[in-house]
Amino acid sequence: MQMQNHQNVETGTVPPQLNHGGHEMFDVNEVLSGAINTLNTYTMLSQHVKDPELRDILTRQKQFISEEYNITLECFKTGQDPSKPTQSYKMKQDNDFTYGLKPSQPKKPMLSAAEICDQSISSSMLNAVKSGAVMKTTAAMESTNPVVRRVLADSLPNCIEMAYEISIYQNKNGFYQVPQLAQQDMQQMLNGFAPSMIDSQTGGNLPH
Repeated sequence: MQMQNHQNVETGTVPPQLNHGGHEMFDVNEVLSGAINTLNTYTMLSQHVKDPELRDILTRQKQFISEEYNITLECFKTGQDPSKPTQSYKMKQDNDFTYGLKPSQPKKPMLSAAEICDQSISSSMLNAVKSGAVMKTTAAMESTNPVVRRVLADSLPNCIEMAYEISIYQNKNGFYQVPQLAQQDMQQMLNGFAPSMIDSQTGGNLPH
């Protein structure tokens, strides 16, 4: 078997299901394990959700993550296009944030499960999808299989969208406050960069 694999590598005839590099194998295993942990977390938290809006977010995200997990697993095991195309997650919320800080109680660890609330649930959900984005980025950069790389890359915007949806929910309910710089400081930073003058056609500098 080892001799056959060695010959396959030399001749470029590696079967699709073995078309994976070593780093890819480890990193995609982390992605799949992370997805399972996220789904388990959502399942454990679902019985404690009180807000119908948060329950709707959790249910929709859990279903999407489950389908995305199956697609990733399929192309990883076969090395070929999955039987279902990758999808794009769409959130229901608008994208309005309330800026500024208001006095609030300091955060601290819970002492018992009785303290589980919508704020802690949404925070756990947010941490889970953020962690998934990091693992998928690392795995996509290390994947040699083009199908796996594409599926992982296509899933990154979904992680971002889900994290954004949760953060908007948290902000609307006062769980996540967003500070802002003074307008003068923001303006100075916004004006701290100028456009590139490199010609996109020739690679040379544009005339002034």
